[in-house]
Amino acid sequence: MSVLAVVGLKREAMLVAGPHVTVVIGGGNSVLLRQRLERAIRDDVKGIISIGIAGALSPTLDAGNCIIASSILVDGKALDTDETWTSHFREILPDTIRGTITGAEKIAATAEEKRAIHRATGADAVDMESHVAIGIAREHGLPFVALRAISDRADHTLPHAARVAMKPSGGIALGRVLKSVVTRPHQIPALVRTNRETEKAFSALLRCLDLLGPGFGCPYLSLL
Repeated sequence: MSVLAVVGLKREAMLVAGPHVTVVIGGGNSVLLRQRLERAIRDDVKGIISIGIAGALSPTLDAGNCIIASSILVDGKALDTDETWTSHFREILPDTIRGTITGAEKIAATAEEKRAIHRATGADAVDMESHVAIGIAREHGLPFVALRAISDRADHTLPHAARVAMKPSGGIALGRVLKSVVTRPHQIPALVRTNRETEKAFSALLRCLDLLGPGFGCPYLSLL
């Protein structure tokens, strides 16, 4: 038996991989993610989790904060996460924040874009996987939860190099990043800040994973 862990990046995949976990990488492409999820669904899958880093929409969230989703916004509609599994998360991870995550088809890169999404949706954070993952979970009757660590604040604009970095495989397009830095050297301070805050997010996510244990503490997953 296993849990499907939906991530955007290869680095996230390496972090969450383990026994009773099947990792599916989105790579910033919702069409590919849906296809990959459909191929990964098997009879022994007992739940789906969207896990990794996310951008803050709420100005109260800081880099390194972790948010447990009570609902995911999909096309303006709030879809609730599984209450039993989510409640277990809140018990094990009392320092996390409960909130709403909205999905996006592209990176919410600028502070202006984040403010606009926040005004329109009221969501606390944004990622590019949760809206797809919860849709698949609903279609297959599987419990769904989301746990995301904030990697960039609502008032921060991501530098160009960070916006072009992701490959569809979830890897880093180093050539595009280096070209961006060479042609736009003024972004280097923002890139250093982005890297520092991303490291905060990954450190926070790792602490959560250590506390949750195998299978992300899924109550529907028998490890006996």
